[in-house]
Amino acid sequence: MRVLILGSDTSLGWALEQQFSRVGRHEYESVGFAASRWRSERHAKKAVRRVRPDIVVDARLQGAVDSGEQLYDLDIERCHWLAKACQRNGAIYLLLSCSRVFAGEQERPYTEQDVPDSTETIGRMLQRAEEIAVQACERSLVLRLGPVFSYRGRNVLTHMLGQLMQGGTLTLDNSLRGCPVASSDAARVVSGMLDQLSAGAESRGVFHYGSSDATNCYEFAEVLLASASQFSEFGPEAVTLQEQEAGYTLSRRLDCNRLRNTFAIKQVPWRGFIADAVKLYFDNLQSAEK
Repeated sequence: MRVLILGSDTSLGWALEQQFSRVGRHEYESVGFAASRWRSERHAKKAVRRVRPDIVVDARLQGAVDSGEQLYDLDIERCHWLAKACQRNGAIYLLLSCSRVFAGEQERPYTEQDVPDSTETIGRMLQRAEEIAVQACERSLVLRLGPVFSYRGRNVLTHMLGQLMQGGTLTLDNSLRGCPVASSDAARVVSGMLDQLSAGAESRGVFHYGSSDATNCYEFAEVLLASASQFSEFGPEAVTLQEQEAGYTLSRRLDCNRLRNTFAIKQVPWRGFIADAVKLYFDNLQSAEK
């Protein structure tokens, strides 16, 4: 398939480029996050028409949410422009969203049939984007992901390692449970979906993917600290982790059965990706210092 990646400079966008280059089954062109902030619908249409993709993989919103980048109403309107452009050109529109469309107030994992109920600004903006994608393009798909982490870019892993390296006492919230996803694992999932779609699978609608084990910020930091302690530049004695007792628990776990049943893609644990991600993070730091 011919793929247009939007938000290619996000943690997940970069992982998608690496995945497609390594596997070699799909041709792709990329547009960075800033470059895809078109001022008019005409520019969005032109970008899609120039590439003539079979599928547009839109990682802009997911990348912005996980990096803390502010989203605006125009960013959501661009989803409408892209969905319409894909509809006109017979392309698939794959919007990457996240679990923050849900408030996290139910105990069981959220399914695709559950109505998004987040009242946060970010959650409501993502809800609007998903609705636009599904309504404006007949061949649209929405993939909601758990929080995506990577050794590069702005995300929960790089942010937390930066805090840990400052030393002292780090107080971490233990109230929200979710299933984080390594960027390389998320790229594997997207690539697997594209493989099936290129083979003639006709699927649309909403899908979920999160890692197979839930955690919270405190537990995630514990695993990071254990891996980071292998490096001489950083020792666990410099940091004290402290849980912030909230008195309540929220959970944004995602039920991934529909993805498995449709695309034969299985969940894997997030812990298996931490050691390599931490090593690459410190390798990058050393390279930047030279």
